[in-house]
Amino acid sequence: MTGTATAAMPASPAAEPYPVSSAPGGEEGTGVRADADAAPSCDGGAAPGGRTDGGAPRSATASGGERQWPADGPLVLGVRHHGPGSARAVLRALDAVRPKAVLIEGPPEGDALLALAADEAMVPPVALLAHAVDDPGRAAFWPMAGFSPEWVAIRWALAHGVPVRFIDLPAAHSLALDPTWGDGEEDGEVHPDGEGDGRAAALRVDPIAVLAGTAGYDDPERWWEDVVEHRGVAARGATADGDPLAPFAVLGEAMAALRETYGRGGDARDLVREAHMRIRLRAARREFGDGVAVVCGAWHVPALTGRTGRTGRTGRTGNPTATADRALLKGLPKVRIEATWVPWTHRRLARLGAPPGRSPGGGYGAGIDSPGWYAHLFDAPDRPVERWMTKVAGLLRDEDRIVSSAHVIEAVRLAGTLAAMRGRPLAGLGETTDAVRAVMCDGSDVPLELIRDRLITGDVLGEVPEAAPAVPLQRDLARVQRTLRLKPELLERETELDLRKETDAARSRLLHRLRLLGVGWGTPAAGRGSTGTFRETWRLRWEPELYVKVAESGVWGTTVHSAATAKAESEAASATALADVTALAERCLLAGLPDALPVVMKALADRAALDADVGHLAQALPALARSLRYGDVRATDTAALGEVAAGLAQRICVGLPPACTGLDADGAAAMRGHLDGVHTAIGLLPGAAELSGRWADVLRRLALRDTVPGVIRGRAARLLLDDGRLADDEAARLVSLALSPGTPPADAAAWIEGFVGGASGGGMLLVHDERLLGLVDAWLTSVPAEALTDVLPLLRRTFSAYEPGVRRTLGELVRRGPVATGGGVPEGEAGAPGFGAGLDEERADAVLPVLRLILEGDHE
Repeated sequence: MTGTATAAMPASPAAEPYPVSSAPGGEEGTGVRADADAAPSCDGGAAPGGRTDGGAPRSATASGGERQWPADGPLVLGVRHHGPGSARAVLRALDAVRPKAVLIEGPPEGDALLALAADEAMVPPVALLAHAVDDPGRAAFWPMAGFSPEWVAIRWALAHGVPVRFIDLPAAHSLALDPTWGDGEEDGEVHPDGEGDGRAAALRVDPIAVLAGTAGYDDPERWWEDVVEHRGVAARGATADGDPLAPFAVLGEAMAALRETYGRGGDARDLVREAHMRIRLRAARREFGDGVAVVCGAWHVPALTGRTGRTGRTGRTGNPTATADRALLKGLPKVRIEATWVPWTHRRLARLGAPPGRSPGGGYGAGIDSPGWYAHLFDAPDRPVERWMTKVAGLLRDEDRIVSSAHVIEAVRLAGTLAAMRGRPLAGLGETTDAVRAVMCDGSDVPLELIRDRLITGDVLGEVPEAAPAVPLQRDLARVQRTLRLKPELLERETELDLRKETDAARSRLLHRLRLLGVGWGTPAAGRGSTGTFRETWRLRWEPELYVKVAESGVWGTTVHSAATAKAESEAASATALADVTALAERCLLAGLPDALPVVMKALADRAALDADVGHLAQALPALARSLRYGDVRATDTAALGEVAAGLAQRICVGLPPACTGLDADGAAAMRGHLDGVHTAIGLLPGAAELSGRWADVLRRLALRDTVPGVIRGRAARLLLDDGRLADDEAARLVSLALSPGTPPADAAAWIEGFVGGASGGGMLLVHDERLLGLVDAWLTSVPAEALTDVLPLLRRTFSAYEPGVRRTLGELVRRGPVATGGGVPEGEAGAPGFGAGLDEERADAVLPVLRLILEGDHE
């Protein structure tokens, strides 16, 4: 069998689950399906490949040149999903027998969409998406690439005017099934209510691994490539005996033997799926006669041709009748379904599918390791290794690596030599990769990662025609994307938006509205240029599962604007935390949702009036302050928002001092963060002058109150010093008090952390104020040895946040001793090495023109 099989194999669990599901009850997530209980013949149907008597398959062409049907029943072509070898074999078989109808494993809800596959705008990879109308998150994908046998069969049927239909279990049933449905059922006894002991769920059969092991291979994928992909590429024609159906016959025998040994392989859903396939097959035979071709996973071939081997707990053999199949399907749960085509990607094909019962948002891929390589094998007209090496060389040259034609020739020669040494019929991906590493990459794996990403996997994104069905929200999104010239792309890219430009402002609103709806097309990123509010930086990447997110969001409205507005109003009504409402107000302003603001503002005022926790108020104020700034940039009326923010600030000023007493270490650290946030926010609020004065009084009370934790006292003193509200002499006095011998070392270290800790420029303060540095140094050298262990973590955390250059400068100053770190430099005496005797105002003024140029350029 290993020498003649050139067509079909079912997917292994780690290879190609088909379809893949994002919800409980989804189709075939992993594993290979089998059951020993079904042994039908489809009303006398033929064996695989058209065999009816166990002998050689009939020729597809009569002696007189007139084509004849090669079997007395349906022609069942077992394939491996997403296998280029299977795709080539299916195409040859269909060309040879010219069936009257083609049936394909897939949900019947997709029948109405099959005609779109002939549209020139339909470019694989694509996926058939089915989702529950009432719960769009309950969805499943059936991905198809250009090298998928199912896609090849669909395109062949449409090109030849032959009816084509899907025959698998309807998605209306598969998406309604509980994820544990059928687990534990053995020997064909499937209970629609899902009762079972769970034992069969542990039995998962990988037929490729079994066949590979039988042939002496330890790698199933390598065996598959040797007996199918590479031989098919090398031959580019029929098998050795000239019969395009022979591979399917051989494979059918192998699958029948495996199913007789392993039964249904641990997936009870296969029984109901295969029952529905037989029902659809019988209906097609009544309509078209025997000229029906079926393209399905090879594991299902015995169930459609009556060769599963045994049935039931008693081991009886027999053929399920139509009545028995209908009885098996009776009582299955059902949901209302909508289906459409969506673009897919090679990257998604390369990801493992979600296991049965995986929650929405799980893996959507088909699980093949190298879709780019498979596409190359399918598309290359000849000499696939030479053409592949040429692609690799072109990619490396584009990345400015030196690769010549001699490298290509040598890599091809080495790949062929490796294949011969390993006993392979053709150099495979392993051999070509080893050759590329040795010849083109100088033995390094770094360039290979680029090759794996760009070529072996690939960045291919499919396309679907505009005529494909879509929810109204998806159509509106597509319209807005075209208007704003913001095309969905697979590759992640970074884009900067200038909010002063109308187009960029509209793009920003769209991305923020989608984020509010949970459609994460764009992610805000730190800008490389201005930090002002008129510029935004986004990282954009469109993933196929976002189509499901859009469908889920369709319940909120038919346009992006209306859906985002309704979602914001709903979140405002259900929010319980003040910080959640303030964050929502900020998102509404960013997204340009004025209709939602009244509802959000009412909820904000209500929550603020009822919330007496100063920590919650302090946590909410920064978001409001940012929202006011965004309103200025977007010309949004934020008067009501300003009133609420001012009210919060007043309440914080009243309640913060008592709230800062009696805090433990964790509470003090959290309150210090709130202190920084409120300090920044107050400077942005309307009427900042009046509020700033009151806030300075609060900071002064905190800095002088002994019952306040040291980290907060130190931070309050530092904020006053930065604002120019604390004289240098007063700051030095507070440092001396905090670091006096009577202060416990742990409290002193906490004060230092608040005063000079973090990334707030505390290190530069010590560098330029030698008096403060001398005080800290003197205190540190006076800490008793037994207490140093307790304060060392705090000090380490404080100084480790400084930039390396700042730490180095501080070390130099301390190393130079008391002259550099003493209480300043007396007038007329030289300063420390590298420092002048005092401030050189003339040199300091020289930087002002540069600063003016920078600041004015920032506001152009």
